[in-house]
Amino acid sequence: MYQDTTIGVVVPAYNEAGFVGDVIDSIPAFVDRIYPVDDASTDGTWDEIREHAQRQNTPTPALVGDGGTQRRVVPIQHSENRGVGGAIKTGYQRAVADGVEVVTVMGGDGQMDPDVIERIIDPVVDGRADYAKGNRLLTDDHHDSMPAFRYVGNVMLTYLTRIASGYWGIGDPQNGYTAISTDAIEAADLDQMYEFYGYCNDLLVRLNVADMRVVDVPTPAVYGDEESHIDYSTYIPRVSAMLLGNFLWRLRAKYVADRPHPVALCYLLGAGGLATGVGAGLLPLLTGTAGPTAAAIGFGLCFLVLAMILDKRSNDHLTNVISATPS
Repeated sequence: MYQDTTIGVVVPAYNEAGFVGDVIDSIPAFVDRIYPVDDASTDGTWDEIREHAQRQNTPTPALVGDGGTQRRVVPIQHSENRGVGGAIKTGYQRAVADGVEVVTVMGGDGQMDPDVIERIIDPVVDGRADYAKGNRLLTDDHHDSMPAFRYVGNVMLTYLTRIASGYWGIGDPQNGYTAISTDAIEAADLDQMYEFYGYCNDLLVRLNVADMRVVDVPTPAVYGDEESHIDYSTYIPRVSAMLLGNFLWRLRAKYVADRPHPVALCYLLGAGGLATGVGAGLLPLLTGTAGPTAAAIGFGLCFLVLAMILDKRSNDHLTNVISATPS
C-alpha cells in the first residue's frame, strides 16, 4: 500500500524471456498486486513468470480476512496473442475486480525504471490527475538517449495525438509507463479499446471524452538488449489512421452529441474549405477553367486553426505537466 492507496502493476509480456522475471522482482515492496500477463508468448516467458511468481508468493503470503491467502503476483496467460493493449486491458480488468485503486504499467522488457514508479503514481494517488504518463521528451538529457528514428516518429505522433485526443499539453504519447485510477478505467469504456500498439493513443481519446485529467511526468529513455516488436513502416500509418477515426469519434461524442459546439462547426468549415480548394485546384486539369483555389484553402486553414485554438481552450483544464524532476 502507498499513502493509504492500494497499488497494482500490470506487466504485459510477449516473448520477454530473460527480462520479465527481473521486472517482476524489481517492483517496489509497496505495490500490493502484480499482474504479469503473458500474451501467448512462443518462448519461455510463461515459465519465467510462473517461477518468479511462485518465488514471491510462497515465502510470505499476505493474510486476508477470510483466513486464506492473497497472492501478490497474479500470473495471467492469454490463449492467443491479443497485442500489448489487450494484455494491459486484461490486467486492468483484473485489478478493478480485485479492488485495486491505482494501477500502473511496467513493460516486461525492462525498459521502465522501477525507481520512477513513485513519480508516476503520485499525481493519481494525491488526486491531481486521473491518469499519469511518462514523457521522455521534456528534458534534453532524457530524449538525447532516444534513437533518432524513434524521436522523429514520436514527435510526429505527439502532434497527431494532441489533435485527436484534445490533450494539447501532452507529449510522448507512445510512452507506456502510466498510472491510472480505477475510476478512470471504468469511465474509459475499455471494452472498445484498441488492443495493439497504439492502445495508449486510443486510451487518451477515451479519457478525454470522459473528461479525465491527464498529467505528464518526465521520465528517462532506457534502451538495453531487448528486441522491439514494432514495425515502424506499418505502425505509424496504422496508428495515424486509427487516430483519424478516434478524432472524428471524439468530435461527435464531445461536441455534437448533446448540441453543436463551435469547435465542431469550425472543423467542419475548415475541412470543407480545404476540400473546396483542392477541388478547385483540380478543376483546370479537367475543364480548363480556373477556380478559387487559394481563397478556399486560406478559408479552410483559418477555420482549422480556429478550431484547434477553441479545442485547446476547452481542454486546458484537463492537462498538466510536472516539470521539476531529477534526471
